[in-house]
Amino acid sequence: MTGIIETRGLTKLFAGDRGVRDIHLQVGRGQVFGFLGPNGAGKSTFVKMLVGLLRPTAGEASVLGFPIGDLGARRRIGYLPELFRYQAWLTAEEVLRFHGRLCRMDASHIEKRIQEVTSAVGLARRAQERVQGYSKGMQQRLGLACALLPEPEVLFLDEPASALDPGGRREVRQLLLQLRDEGMTVFLNTHLLEDVEAVCSDVALLMNGRIRAQGTVTDILQSEPVWEFTIGGWTPDLSMPLQERVAHLDVGLKVGATDEQGVTVLEATLQDSEQAAWLNATLHELGVSVYTVYPRQHRLESWFMTLTETQGGEAK
Repeated sequence: MTGIIETRGLTKLFAGDRGVRDIHLQVGRGQVFGFLGPNGAGKSTFVKMLVGLLRPTAGEASVLGFPIGDLGARRRIGYLPELFRYQAWLTAEEVLRFHGRLCRMDASHIEKRIQEVTSAVGLARRAQERVQGYSKGMQQRLGLACALLPEPEVLFLDEPASALDPGGRREVRQLLLQLRDEGMTVFLNTHLLEDVEAVCSDVALLMNGRIRAQGTVTDILQSEPVWEFTIGGWTPDLSMPLQERVAHLDVGLKVGATDEQGVTVLEATLQDSEQAAWLNATLHELGVSVYTVYPRQHRLESWFMTLTETQGGEAK
């Protein structure tokens, strides 16, 4: 195995035929890798195997060249689980100091790192306050600080921004990009597709315990160029004439419901802006008013929803 994180046929089965099956992945150094999937797909189970908290049923995997669970790997990784709790009676500094001792860090180095990580996650001014007074967002920041404390080479994050407000999420994205630029590898398990699109180079989609799709974010966004047209004057009898006019092109159309103001949203999978201009003119020729035309900002969501709807069902 040659990747910083690599799995071959990694499998973990539970009673009731639940778990993850036959997972093949490779994550390179200095990469932010997005691991996506609906609730219950098995994402957290997979991450727990990688960090050594669950023993696989079958397959093999390595982190930093060590078999998963090996102390050589565990000393060099950071992990923020989705569900975590810290001692409410401790201050953030005391929590971090305790975690530093668990990692067998030198006392003077612990103090230096506490200053660095609390500053990095935006807790420096409130690090001496007790955890019981922290909001969910502040506790999330503390969890991220704990994961960063031992200066890991690989960082596993399970929903690191789920409790943060938009400003906090933006700060976490900026931090992840900084860590990537410093050479750290980040494995990001999240359902926040906007964050994935902003920071990840590659993604994989897990459904029903199996990888259903994977690739670079660039390729995925290029393969799903969805444009939205808000239009007026649309009637069902226009569907056939419009389909006939686009039949010679590789164009996908999806017409939404018309609202009370008579506005309809038309989604079009187009190759480029020239096709968007052509479709705009075609709609005008059919007597349809076009109010706005724009490429969808978060096209990763379209890719995600398309795959989950076509391959979906409740995850196992």
